[in-house]
Amino acid sequence: MAANRSATVERLTGDARRADALAAASRKAVDQQKRLAARQKKQRDTVRGKLKEVETLLATLSDEQLAQLAGLEEQGVDAAQRELVASGALSSARPATRQGRDAIAYAIEQIGKPYEWGAEGPGSFDCSGLTSQAWAAAGRTIPRTSQEQWKQLPKVPVSSLRPGDLVIYFPKATHVALYIGDGLVVQAPRPGTKVKASPVASNPLLGAVRPDPGGVPLSTYTRPELPEGARNGSDTGYGTDAAPQ
Repeated sequence: MAANRSATVERLTGDARRADALAAASRKAVDQQKRLAARQKKQRDTVRGKLKEVETLLATLSDEQLAQLAGLEEQGVDAAQRELVASGALSSARPATRQGRDAIAYAIEQIGKPYEWGAEGPGSFDCSGLTSQAWAAAGRTIPRTSQEQWKQLPKVPVSSLRPGDLVIYFPKATHVALYIGDGLVVQAPRPGTKVKASPVASNPLLGAVRPDPGGVPLSTYTRPELPEGARNGSDTGYGTDAAPQ
């Protein structure tokens, strides 16, 4: 009996130690979660502050100044687009896959809806909210942010772009758009703009990724017609560390 009591005490003591260790691990996890939530809130507050500064600055510009700014943007985009076309990167000989075609159809349907940081539709989008939801509508889940899309999805040379691929912009992957063919992307540029079609070279290219690397290209593909006014407005996306994605 003494041996049985000793074994029971030892078992209970071991259970107590394991319970204490589990409780300590749980407290550590909760503390880490609290620190992460606080850091994320600080980052959100910083980004919102920067967005407010941009919106305030734009509101101070006259119609003439805004027109001059748009003209400068167009000149830079036109030059970059001509260079890209001359390189052969925008060949029309590469058709979309079935899922790529469906993602494109979804993105084009969103043209005209306002940009909103953190939005994933249905009434508004940020840039990666648009691309992730377009591919979700096509039946494929992809990472939510432009940085994670660049990091996790298979990279393809820009010279091998096919409709449905995602085009990533700026050195730190702070902007993304969906390539639809004929040298155009659909994107949600930044606050104060709407989802629109833009030249693929509308922002500094970082590279391209393919959400469906194993997809079989269709035998033929024709880019869907764009709604009236689809290319109106600024093409410039975010290129800073604090950029909304």
